[in-house]
Amino acid sequence: MSIFEVLMLICFGAAWPFSIYKSYVSRSVQGKSAFFLIIVLLGYVAGILHKLFYRYDMVIYLYILNFFMVSADFVLYLRNSRMIHSHN
Repeated sequence: MSIFEVLMLICFGAAWPFSIYKSYVSRSVQGKSAFFLIIVLLGYVAGILHKLFYRYDMVIYLYILNFFMVSADFVLYLRNSRMIHSHN
């Protein structure tokens, strides 16, 4: 387990609750990109797979936690996008 990998995941993970809250409250997709969120999700999937196949350790739980937070933000993106389009 690398302390630098742990710190990277904690730092990235610390930003997602704020992003989720902003998405939930604003009901807007402004400043969000579905493409970006999907790329980040794929990155976390790659990290999880690496941990499963090559170097299993407790860091996998940070990858999984971050994956679920980004997934929540993506679901809110879809919700907000539908709400915007239904008003037009």
